Amino acid sequence: MTELYELSIEAVKTRFLARSLKPSDYLDALLARLAAYDDAIHSMVAIDAARAKAAAIEADAAYAAGAPRGPLDGIPVAIKDVIDVAGLPTTCYSRLLLDNIAAGDAAAVAALRRAGAIILGKSATHEFAIGGPAFDLPFPPARNPWNIAHHPGGSSSGSGAGAAAGLFPGAIGTDTGGSVRHPASACGIVGLKPTYDAISRSGVFPLAFSLDHVGSLARTVADAALLCDVMAEGRAAATHQIGQPIRGVKVGYVKHFHTADMIADAEVADALDAAATRLVDLGAEVREITLPSLLAFAAVNRIILQSEAVAVHGKWLRETPEAYCRLSRRGILPGIFLSAEDLIQAQRQRRQLIEAVESAFRDVDVLLTASSMETACRIDDEAEIARTYGRQARTPFNVTGHPAIALRSGMSNAGLPLSLQIAGRYHDEALICRVAATIELPSSIPSLQFAAR
Repeated sequence: MTELYELSIEAVKTRFLARSLKPSDYLDALLARLAAYDDAIHSMVAIDAARAKAAAIEADAAYAAGAPRGPLDGIPVAIKDVIDVAGLPTTCYSRLLLDNIAAGDAAAVAALRRAGAIILGKSATHEFAIGGPAFDLPFPPARNPWNIAHHPGGSSSGSGAGAAAGLFPGAIGTDTGGSVRHPASACGIVGLKPTYDAISRSGVFPLAFSLDHVGSLARTVADAALLCDVMAEGRAAATHQIGQPIRGVKVGYVKHFHTADMIADAEVADALDAAATRLVDLGAEVREITLPSLLAFAAVNRIILQSEAVAVHGKWLRETPEAYCRLSRRGILPGIFLSAEDLIQAQRQRRQLIEAVESAFRDVDVLLTASSMETACRIDDEAEIARTYGRQARTPFNVTGHPAIALRSGMSNAGLPLSLQIAGRYHDEALICRVAATIELPSSIPSLQFAAR
């Protein structure tokens, strides 16, 4: 028998509508699972149980009356702790903001509430959505539910880890250099970053103004797309083509990202080739294409991110640098030494990179690329984390602002998820989700026995 925590959002909604499951009972089951396992995973920094239970009772009444209030009525959703939820602290996982109580909901959270979603609480992140899994912060870092000795990706770490573990069915994160798609890749779920500005960033603590995106994490493409559509409020239509065939869709396979620019592990590369073969079998036209070097995208992202981050953090860094964790200081401080010339030249190159990707989309409909170049390493191996965190192909689509989705492509021999990424034209979330849905693997939740530490 399928356990409640294994159900997709769509399956839960079906049970709500059939009156075979009440939202309050579903919430109670998830709260019990959180109580049982989150002391080991650390996916949540704050659970707003009282307000969540009150919202679930309201949803019970709406379904009993045959009038659900929206497409997410009764569905619990976790919110990354850089995004405001009224009445809860937005700590950004930092000692600098422990008492920063949000006066109102972020625009994305307000949209979720209007759709009936139950706001479960705040999920773990890296400090100010930069750095990495740090042990010198007020809160412990989230861990990978497939093996808690390993990291879960970041910076939307708790959103990815908790959704993968079945602690909640969906979550919200932010993505500046891949921070929704990275935990999705590391934890074997789906992470959708829509087109830049498709989802309002009002009420989101910024990392880099021109790179930040709000995105969704869930265990299926359809669920991630639904969350995105609700938050975008008409500026995305990610769900609209799911289930349609992909015959004739032109796929550009950017193979050099993982075979030349950064050499991926063999298991990652083999899974990507297998996905390309499945796309062909389903009727898509797949051919290799060439984009600028992955290293060029990474360099531009780094200069813009660090420059814009200093605009946010410069005063605090100069006055109280010791208040930041070591990884955050290492991530942001170099921006102080960048010049206006550095930023202008990076923005000029950014325009060239955008034009190159736009040119590719004149010949193909979507791009198939790697996401991470290897599986998640141990969380306590700082040198390996530093080596591997930048070995990814997600950053290009923060630089360009195109929509992109990461999903599981298989499992490694070590029992950790492998991943791939599909990107598309501006505001064509529908097509990338349609393609992703045709090749997504069945949702799988780890056993959570935590034997390997």
